This record gives sequence, structure tokens and C-alpha cells, in this order.
Amino acid sequence: MSMGTNFGSGSERYRVMGEINVTPMVDIMLVLLIIFMVAAPLMNQGVEINLPDATANPLSSDEDPLIISVRSDGSTYIEKHQMTIDEVTAKVTAIKTNKPHLLVYLRGDSKTDYGTIMKVMAHLQQAGIVQVGLVTEPSS
Repeated sequence: MSMGTNFGSGSERYRVMGEINVTPMVDIMLVLLIIFMVAAPLMNQGVEINLPDATANPLSSDEDPLIISVRSDGSTYIEKHQMTIDEVTAKVTAIKTNKPHLLVYLRGDSKTDYGTIMKVMAHLQQAGIVQVGLVTEPSS
């Protein structure tokens, strides 16, 4: 009898392993999850606007809001699509009929005059939106 370890004989030595190692798959899924968690907030911003600074608590919601942006030149956007103020009113009215609890966030450039923002808010009220969230940058 030999002193070495018995690793099996003949056909038992090279068996096919019928198990799947899930550890690498879990590692890849966790990396992808982290990437999407970091990238998701960056994809929702829309048009480039210099937001004013304010100290306010952030709003929390389970639904995705409709984001309307107003640039310093007075042009209005829904998400990334430029529209006239009348087109914004019509579009928001159509969306409101399908989603009665629609959340609307208004992003106004810090150089946009107050009258333009109020005009957009008046048109949103005509479309049936009674509460509008104003988006600002947190003050440092």
C-alpha cells in the first residue's frame, strides 16, 4: 500500500462537474447594479440650466415627475423637447388625462425673469396642474 493520497481510480479521476459556479455571475450583477445606480440620476436631467441655490428639503415621490425647463432666453422644454408655451399646455393636459396624479417639476434658469416663470406656471394651472415643484440646487 502506498503512502500517497488516493485520488480515485481510472474513470473516477476525470469526472464532469455538473455544478454551476454562480459567484462570478453575482459579482458581475453587483457591479452592473452599482453602475446603473450611479448613472440613473444623471440621465434624468434634460436641458442644461443654471439652477438657483436654495435651502429646502428635497421632495420624495414614488412616481417619475414630468420635468419642464425654462431657459434664460424664455424657451420652454418638456424633458429635452423644445416647445412653445401653448404646446406645453396642450401636452401637459393630454398627459394629465392619462395620469391624474401627475407630478410636475419646473426647472428655471437663474437668469430667467420672474414673469416668464409665472407665465409658465399659469399655463400649467390652465392644464389642470395645481401643484408645481420648483427645482433648485442645494446651497453650499
